[in-house]
Amino acid sequence: MASDISDLLTAGARADMISFAGGMPEPDLFPIEAFDRAQRDVFAEPSRGGAALQYTTCAGYRPLRAWIAQRMTAAGCACGPDNIVITSGAQQALSLSAKLFLSKGDTALVTAPTYMGALQAFGACEPRYDELHLDAAPAHNYREHAARAGSQVRLAYIVPDFANPTGRTLSLAVRRKLLALTRELNIPLVEDAAYVDLGTDHSQVPSCAALAAQDYGIEGSHVVYCGTFSKTLAPGFRVGWICARRDVADMVALAKQGEDVHSSTFGQVMLHEVASAGFEDQLKKVRRTYEERRRAMLQALAQTMPPGVTWTRPQGGLFVWVTLPEHMDARRLLVEAHDEARVAFVPGQAFFANGGGRNMLRLSYSMTNPRQIQEGVARLAALIQARL
Repeated sequence: MASDISDLLTAGARADMISFAGGMPEPDLFPIEAFDRAQRDVFAEPSRGGAALQYTTCAGYRPLRAWIAQRMTAAGCACGPDNIVITSGAQQALSLSAKLFLSKGDTALVTAPTYMGALQAFGACEPRYDELHLDAAPAHNYREHAARAGSQVRLAYIVPDFANPTGRTLSLAVRRKLLALTRELNIPLVEDAAYVDLGTDHSQVPSCAALAAQDYGIEGSHVVYCGTFSKTLAPGFRVGWICARRDVADMVALAKQGEDVHSSTFGQVMLHEVASAGFEDQLKKVRRTYEERRRAMLQALAQTMPPGVTWTRPQGGLFVWVTLPEHMDARRLLVEAHDEARVAFVPGQAFFANGGGRNMLRLSYSMTNPRQIQEGVARLAALIQARL
């Protein structure tokens, strides 16, 4: 599984390939003109330009941290700049969380399926995995299961909004159950919010971080919130963040110092300039594009897939999760789809910590327009039909 993400980034390189594999954002959505204006404005003043090229604090560029804290506060998670640590994308936020909370043999609770990048980040610490059930099984079940393996539960991980890979969103009731469960287990709940801004439903469910902060205050919260600008502004700057209570934020900053001292100052300055000048307008453009593609994907699946194939119906994000008939193998299907239909996707096995997903696959619509989606899904459906 170590090469799965890098493989996704190169999937679909052939001109005749329609790729539903990687979950990369559409480059036509990057606010290039806004970044161009920002860099010209910054470098027009030698003092600002010099600061953008200089070292910054390990926790990150304070104006950006303040902007993030203000936005999180507006979303219900009252916090300040000192609760924010800038990371090199949300992926580093996951890696640092693992370093802080996991040791070899410890138990991490993850859903089945879950984001493969989280499994890679946690895997460096050599934990064991137990399935986090969304019906919130009693805490003693998890404790006893870990104890039988000579382990202790140390961390839970969740993608609550338009999850990678399923596209599902957790209800308010499920979020509260997970918060209660992790609080009873006395473990951090790592909340991956990479897709939270890609929703089409304006009645957004409060984040786990917001719910915990409302109940206990940010300094009493056990949630470690991992955010990113990669899906909304541009992934190339590699700017994400952690929001957590102050002692956890300080530990994250200390751990980060040993890794890279700090994330790119220039990237942080650019992200702050562009975000503070027009983030909501950018979100409208991004949401409009992905909503069109989401609808095209769901429509194509409904029109072309044979009986026995089912799929999720996300309300946002970038992914649809498809379940094939039991006898089908998604990895074998991928080889055939690549060679015969010129279609790429991600087989489901990569998203299961303890095995599973043999007859499942993930489709991403982020990099394909509606015409390509219709054609690609029709090719895939015909291939599946021929193998039923």
